[in-house]
Amino acid sequence: MKILTNLSISLLLVFLSLIASGQLSPGELAESHAQFEGMSNCTKCHELGKKVSAEKCLACHTELKSRIDQGKGFHASSKVNKLSCIECHSDHHGRKFDIVHFDKTNFDHQTTGYILEGKHKEQKCVDCHKADNINDQNIKKKKFTYLGLKTECLSCHTDYHQKTMSVDCTTCHSYDSFKPATKFDHSKAKFTLKGKHQSLDCVKCHEITTLNGNKFQKFKGIEFKSCVNCHKDAHANKFGQNCVDCHSEDSFKSIKGIGSFNHSKTDFQLVGKHQNLACKLCHKVSLTAPLKFARCMDCHSDTHKGQFTKKSATSDCKDCHNENGYQSCSYTLERHNSGTFKLEGAHIAIPCISCHKKDNEWVFSELAKDCAGCHKNIHQGIISDKYIAGGCDKCHINLSWNTVNFDHKITTFELNGKHKEKSCRDCHFIKGANNQMVQQFSNLSGECKTCHTDVHQNQFESNGKTDCTTCHGGFDSWKADKFNHNSTRFKLDGSHKDVSCNKCHKENKNASVPYIQYKNTGIKCSSCHI
Repeated sequence: MKILTNLSISLLLVFLSLIASGQLSPGELAESHAQFEGMSNCTKCHELGKKVSAEKCLACHTELKSRIDQGKGFHASSKVNKLSCIECHSDHHGRKFDIVHFDKTNFDHQTTGYILEGKHKEQKCVDCHKADNINDQNIKKKKFTYLGLKTECLSCHTDYHQKTMSVDCTTCHSYDSFKPATKFDHSKAKFTLKGKHQSLDCVKCHEITTLNGNKFQKFKGIEFKSCVNCHKDAHANKFGQNCVDCHSEDSFKSIKGIGSFNHSKTDFQLVGKHQNLACKLCHKVSLTAPLKFARCMDCHSDTHKGQFTKKSATSDCKDCHNENGYQSCSYTLERHNSGTFKLEGAHIAIPCISCHKKDNEWVFSELAKDCAGCHKNIHQGIISDKYIAGGCDKCHINLSWNTVNFDHKITTFELNGKHKEKSCRDCHFIKGANNQMVQQFSNLSGECKTCHTDVHQNQFESNGKTDCTTCHGGFDSWKADKFNHNSTRFKLDGSHKDVSCNKCHKENKNASVPYIQYKNTGIKCSSCHI
């Protein structure tokens, strides 16, 4: 009994000595908590005999407590509201330790109560969470914080309209772009847009000026009672200012009276784009002078420079185009496939311009029909000719370049297991100069470590090579299903059979790159058992 008493006294003295020397502290506090360093400050965060108190945390972080009490923000969300502060924000890891650490890339901002939409999704955290956007001066003093932001647009963005419009920007604008104001409906304004007004750029009527030293666009207080409020009176008031008596919003040059002429009574009916043409564009001499109109080229120049008329004298624009627009083409897939080059696979979806417009000129005759005629051989000089002899279709199909039907068996490395699931780029595109990805198809080693990192740090290297297949069977997984511990210098028997590998094979943390030590480990009982 006396011996136990003396031992207890000794242990107490050692414990008091450790307290005096500060050796019971698990480590330095982070910079933001540095003022609490020292044994005398422990109870400011800890309760004796208990873990860190969340109540004490919130006693200091009052602005956060206020939001939690109101049920606002990330800390009030169901994701974290039942967690203690210490579960996410531990300390005593050194001055430079970041207490507020989380995966910013995958953080679900919806849990804060503010959903990121449109352009907001593309912003970095610091783009919004900065002192400039915080009004609360106490929060603003912090070196960095995620608190203090408001959800109103103008709390972060400058009021471009300078209080002349609603402060609720989402009335007119979306989160995708400030311009154009896609949610604004001009039909609900006092001036309804009709005819040509519908296609006008806003700035034509709402000019950009300067107000209070800043760029400003006027949207309110614009006069629109008469056309001359915006348009110059070309007639110098000879016909009054009621322009709609002769003109409409569809076109200033479309005059009532002439525009009502029934052209269908002639031998040339106005169809499509012809309906909106000014009369003088066709009737250049006079409205009554006879015109040739049997062929399109009687009025229109042959932009194809005789490529079709050389083949057929009767060829005309209407063989492929119509009056609704020269850009539209009635040349069908069936007609194309009846020619010398049949469109199949991805070629069906390729616009005509991709193949038939060369150097800003339309070309329809004497076009190459092999792949190299349109596509650049990106493998030139990289893949041996024996693999690409005969053309691109030796490996690719015309449905998609990404679909490769190359038979890897004809090389020295047959693809098995997981290797079959990999794309060519995974193995044949490597980092070159300036971290640019370059192709490499020749002179590739078949060794595993050519593509895979040797996590064993050359422990199993033999004659300069490491054969992973000695332990790892097949190519379906990295499981060491071929490894037999009984073939090593330490045969597993008895209770050793049930011991997991990591009980004996520990991580070598002293190496420049830590790894699990499998070789050169002690095999005596004392190596593992004390």
